[in-house]
Amino acid sequence: MKKIKLSALDLATVCKGQTVQQAIERSVAGAQYIESLGYERMWLAEHHNMEHIASSATAVLIGHIAGHTDKLRIGSGGIMLPNHSPLVIAEQFGTLESIYPGRIDLGLGRAPGTDQVTAMALRRNNLNTSFYFKEDVNTLLHYFENDDPSEKVRAFPGEGLDIPLYILGSSTDSAHLAAELGLPYAFAAHFAPAMLAQAADIYRREFKASKYLEKPYFITCVNVIGADSTIEAKYLSTSLFNMFAGILTNHRRPLSPPTEKVIYDGIAEIERAVHQMVSCTFVGDEDTIATSLSNFIKEYDVDEIMTTNYIFDSEKRLDSFRITKDALLPWL
Repeated sequence: MKKIKLSALDLATVCKGQTVQQAIERSVAGAQYIESLGYERMWLAEHHNMEHIASSATAVLIGHIAGHTDKLRIGSGGIMLPNHSPLVIAEQFGTLESIYPGRIDLGLGRAPGTDQVTAMALRRNNLNTSFYFKEDVNTLLHYFENDDPSEKVRAFPGEGLDIPLYILGSSTDSAHLAAELGLPYAFAAHFAPAMLAQAADIYRREFKASKYLEKPYFITCVNVIGADSTIEAKYLSTSLFNMFAGILTNHRRPLSPPTEKVIYDGIAEIERAVHQMVSCTFVGDEDTIATSLSNFIKEYDVDEIMTTNYIFDSEKRLDSFRITKDALLPWL
């Protein structure tokens, strides 16, 4: 049995009745707790124009959480690079790495992390930036690795720092790019599992060894709802399923308390859509999670499981992180 790493993704999700400040405090508490459990990293995701997600200023939040932890790696899952100048990202993450040396990750995505109107506002009406993702990734790498003092544009802080880059994806496009550049690859199976198998196969089959990696490194993000009993876990999971139903029907709500039945119960079209969107969701007690996640790791040859859990109750959310870790102990 190979050894894997265990980590977490966080969006600073605002719960019903909560303020943004409380959502961020909850993210900090989660980071501190998973650090005590021995998790590898926590990543924060860039989203915009979403009232109930507080991670839009991703680099700022990474710095805040890094400042409240000691050894946990903190990074982006991801920075949506077409929204930004590569130079600005090099400077931001160079600053973070200078403050928290050896603890900062830079995960990069191509999608806008928002709707098209907001993307236009972010990109100042230039939606073509997504077509230059590969070039922007290479530019970013160059800013960190530059050793030519005659370069006209240089990143300070940033230049000369060892900041690991990861390519993120929810389709096969980024799998090709991560393989071509020889970079680690993280797949968003927690909300877009349809192309997981294809993307994993493309990445491993096309991977070219580089100065960054000798062999492929594949991270898969999944939803895990763990509890003391499977009955309780299924009950807690309704918060997640109801949230995704709101996304699909464009009725976004804060993360809400669990319900006896999902709010779309009996509406077949929504049931199918939610199931497809969150099919990589593992719900149950420790034994159930252990069996299902072990099978998943074997099937997709995963090197690192990144878990997210949309559990309303903060203590039960932390319990789920613990149960997930205990379920995967043979792999860790």
